[in-house]
Amino acid sequence: MPPEQRDELLAVLKDRFGENMDRHSGIVWEDVQARLEANPAKAWSLYEMERTGGEPDVVDHDKETGEYVFCDCSAESPKGRRSVCYDREALESRKAHRPASSAVEMAAAMGIELLTEEQYRELQKHGDFDTKTSSWVKTPPEIRRLGGAIFCDRRYNTVFVYHNGAESYYAARGFRGLLRV
Repeated sequence: MPPEQRDELLAVLKDRFGENMDRHSGIVWEDVQARLEANPAKAWSLYEMERTGGEPDVVDHDKETGEYVFCDCSAESPKGRRSVCYDREALESRKAHRPASSAVEMAAAMGIELLTEEQYRELQKHGDFDTKTSSWVKTPPEIRRLGGAIFCDRRYNTVFVYHNGAESYYAARGFRGLLRV
């Protein structure tokens, strides 16, 4: 990542960090920035999260590992990551009208993880996310083996978990990611 692009990203992240202190009370931006500067590959992943509309922000600090946890905090599922099925197997199973990619593949290419249901519920403690969209979440292997995948959204001030065929995709369904730095 060119230095000017990295500096621009850090400025955006710093501003977002300052505007949303309720997401990360007790965490100091200078510590986060030092960690980012020590891990330049992670900055590229954050850039990809930002570029695709995720609006990443710090939501946790793992005191055991020292890692800061960034998560997509856009109000709705990131625009640049919608209309995708769940994984490669699901993508290949479609006979017609294949989406461009899958959530699992896009996340891996970006160097981020799909949120688990538990992480998705934790994120919802920081705001009201996905009130008009939905997001694929990491699906337990036993569900995936049977052809399904799970996704979440927030309606009626409640987080709902649903199922669908992993090969399905919708304009209002994407995925949220998580990055440990």
